[in-house]
Amino acid sequence: MEAPPLERKLAAILAADVEGYSRLMSVDEEQTLATLTSHRAIIDDLIEKAHGQIFGTAGDSVLAEFPSVVHAFNAAVGIQQSLWRANRDLPVDRHMNFRIGINVGDVLVKDGDIFGDGVNIAARLEGLADVGGICVTRGVRDHLRDRVDASFEDLGEQNIKNIPRPLRVFRVLFDKENEPAIDLALPLIEDREQASSVDQPLSRDKGDEDRSIEVTFWQSVQESDDPAEYALYIARFPDGQFVELAHTRIESAEESRDDPSIELAFWETVRESDKPDMLQAYLVKYPNGQFRDLANIMIANLGRAKPAPSLD
Repeated sequence: MEAPPLERKLAAILAADVEGYSRLMSVDEEQTLATLTSHRAIIDDLIEKAHGQIFGTAGDSVLAEFPSVVHAFNAAVGIQQSLWRANRDLPVDRHMNFRIGINVGDVLVKDGDIFGDGVNIAARLEGLADVGGICVTRGVRDHLRDRVDASFEDLGEQNIKNIPRPLRVFRVLFDKENEPAIDLALPLIEDREQASSVDQPLSRDKGDEDRSIEVTFWQSVQESDDPAEYALYIARFPDGQFVELAHTRIESAEESRDDPSIELAFWETVRESDKPDMLQAYLVKYPNGQFRDLANIMIANLGRAKPAPSLD
């Protein structure tokens, strides 16, 4: 049976984890599990409203990916604001707080799970966040800028375990006591911006037609790994609704191509695998990479390792 194919895509990743979970469990296991269940219902609902998909829920951790950085950010802020309210109704010794990290980058999707550097970085960022707080990478901060009701404190470059290059990290400054940013009655920030553009008084019908053409064009290139296709989209739709995402994907592709440390990090995630398709994913991403010959040798060796069929 053939192994399911690997899918690689650019995504916004949210990683969340309970602060002091082991301590809470040691004090009162039953109450801690009840609080976690209640808090997870809040978190899962907000992620769904923000168009996110939950991939990992091991123990007290949550891993989700979003098609938009703005959606991921809105979900994170909404989660922290909602949990602040939920904790107010609990005794102090039962308060349960999460730390959240957000990253945007390449992820590999296989068998209903996501992995790769993009995921690892989000998880490490979560560990750098304050209790009840959020940390993001520079790529996330640069994408958001003035599009959200929050500011960012530069924490400088941080050395993160298993990531060969320092990462610029930012702490999100927001008001936990505000009403949650996500509400079924309110569109997301990104959606409101797109909606406002629809309401322009000039040539509404023509504008609808132009947007339809743009969306069709974007759908034809959005899964591409070729930065030239995103550049073509930008050239044709310089004020398009996906321009920022196109720039992000171009920068990601160029960074992956030019920075040997990124190739090395990618190689480290697959080199100890005993699955040829993992090694093949490296060859697809880096057809002329520095580990190309070794990857081919390992794939060949894994193929020979299978027992030969009996001739009897």
